[in-house]
Amino acid sequence: MNLLDLLVAGANVVFTPTILLFICIGNVTGVIFGALPGISAAMAVALMVPFTLTLDPIGSIAFLSAVYCSAITGGGIPAILFKIPGTPSSAVTTFDGFPLAQRGQAGKALLLVLVSSAFGGIVSAFAMLLVSRQLSSLGLQFGPSELFAIAFLGLSVLTSMDEDRMLKTVISGLTGLLLATIAMDPLEGTPRLTFGFVYLLGGIPMIPMMVGMFAVSEVLKQVCNPTEFDKIDGGYLKDSPMRLSFSEWWGLKWTMIRCSVLGTLVGILPGAGATIASFLGYGMEIKLSKHPEEFGNGSLTGLCASETSNNAATGGSMVPLLSLGIPGGNSAAVMVAALMLQGVQVGPMLLKAQPTYLSSVFISMIVTNVMMVFISIAVAKMFSKLIKIPYYSLGPLIILFAAVGSYAAQNNTGDVMVTMLAGLAGYFMAEFKYSPAALTLGLVLGDICENNLRRAVMIEHGDMLNVFSRPITATLLVLCVIFIIVPIIRKRMRDKHALLS
Repeated sequence: MNLLDLLVAGANVVFTPTILLFICIGNVTGVIFGALPGISAAMAVALMVPFTLTLDPIGSIAFLSAVYCSAITGGGIPAILFKIPGTPSSAVTTFDGFPLAQRGQAGKALLLVLVSSAFGGIVSAFAMLLVSRQLSSLGLQFGPSELFAIAFLGLSVLTSMDEDRMLKTVISGLTGLLLATIAMDPLEGTPRLTFGFVYLLGGIPMIPMMVGMFAVSEVLKQVCNPTEFDKIDGGYLKDSPMRLSFSEWWGLKWTMIRCSVLGTLVGILPGAGATIASFLGYGMEIKLSKHPEEFGNGSLTGLCASETSNNAATGGSMVPLLSLGIPGGNSAAVMVAALMLQGVQVGPMLLKAQPTYLSSVFISMIVTNVMMVFISIAVAKMFSKLIKIPYYSLGPLIILFAAVGSYAAQNNTGDVMVTMLAGLAGYFMAEFKYSPAALTLGLVLGDICENNLRRAVMIEHGDMLNVFSRPITATLLVLCVIFIIVPIIRKRMRDKHALLS
């Protein structure tokens, strides 16, 4: 069956009233779940699995793909409006999305998020269709040492996040790495730095930590230093419509292309996922930017990078799932379980026996990403109405959302305490010019760095030279060194030039 026949067969399956209806329902459900703090994309997909039992296997994966893609996008809505990351992958969106909202440009930020997300999702869908088998083979070449190098590459962005306060940013990142070690040792099974607290055996939970660091700390900041929100009217600007100029779109074209490719490749790697893709995409654009100081202060490039990367990872995670039966992330793993419930044996023979799976998923992801833009605008309008509420009422409401979202993640009151403590820590860090974003980066990537490095050392029987001399690993680590050193040199040259002038 050639490509055209494959696409026609997939279109015939997807463009039926039942499948289109379920894709639409999946979009609405995914965007709403994604916009609610504490509900990750994987949780949204898992909650929808029972509804797939009435569908055929292709309809099931089309519906769950719609939930997955739209949940990742929906997480950006509260990240922009309230600095609450709806999903962990939306944490990076808060860095530039919320400052844009504070400047009265929430409409522009929301439109950019939706279009960037759709672009990343569509590019990754094409990659899934055209080079699925080749990309799967590439992904299988990445062992523990390569995954460690990729995570360390993400950490190399610390020296670029705030060049004026580089030392404090690095200290914040190292603190995040330290916090990532609090848990049961993953290889030896012994408690580390838990101080006798059973709650800490599972590590510091990611969602409560992020919600506290970004949302609760912002409420405390607004209480002490109120910001005027009157410029934002229902998510749109009073003095300009929800749009970007042609020059702004044109200036973002290479960012969208680069981050779509990066996000797709990261999504293929087992255990990586959308959160790491967004951090890596954001870090890459900081390194390539001529004005890195704009990032974190309402940069359109930074916002575009994070949202394009995390949505491109959705299509990337489907590549090993459909080609090899290996889920690229938590959401993809839930999809595998849903297919197995219907008696489908995922693996290399699936696409040979039923090639319409690939084309059907491709068509459904294209439809999902286009439909998602319009549905997300409607949901964003509903959420943005909350901004009209006076802040003496809105602030406690945000705290309530944060507490409920944190509790909903694991139904554990300890998570609510972590959220509040993280909020206090985030507030004082911002007051003393340390970086909550850098701490979050260290916390997210620290566990991945440690686990993969230790596995790689065990595989090589303690020979560190063999661990770091693997071609892909060595190349990535050389890039890490370059990315760490260049901002330091650039800052010294700038300081020297300022002294001479």
